[in-house]
Amino acid sequence: MVRKEYYSVGKVKGLVLDLIKQMSDDNWKPDYIIGINRGGLTPAVMMSHFMNVPMFTLDIQLRDHARSPESNTMMPLDALEGRQLLIVDDINDSGATFNWIVNDWASALSPEAMFNAMPYLPDEQKVLWRRNVKFAVLTENLASEFHGVNYCVEEVNKAEDDVWIVFPWEQWWGINYEEQYP
Repeated sequence: MVRKEYYSVGKVKGLVLDLIKQMSDDNWKPDYIIGINRGGLTPAVMMSHFMNVPMFTLDIQLRDHARSPESNTMMPLDALEGRQLLIVDDINDSGATFNWIVNDWASALSPEAMFNAMPYLPDEQKVLWRRNVKFAVLTENLASEFHGVNYCVEEVNKAEDDVWIVFPWEQWWGINYEEQYP
């Protein structure tokens, strides 16, 4: 049976601040933040305000209300040109969302697509975009199929512990999180 673990707003604030501290310790700051719709939007907005950097969204919903994911070919081109991008989600659960982004962006950066979009860019810079794209999550599932998360605070292993993290934006009605889940 799935065990539910509820995160409070206060806990999320602390997790977001911890992510920001990790980036600061790395001396890394994004030029802009990309919040994954839906779970990554709240932490991405919080980080954007705190760090005073722009935030954009990417609509990739592979589980709830599934529809075709939003492809964005400009973001990987920004990274290729040297801009630092931070992709934020609440949890790296199965890894499907981040793997989809990596594959989508890799196809956008195919040699033919890169030549057409950026013929002026030297070959060595065409591979640098991966250094400019980082992934951050509040919670990392160690059993995920995506192993490229750069910043995380909490870790779970769903292969060993069948836990479902309930974030405050997922079920805020009727629950006083501050009282029940400090």
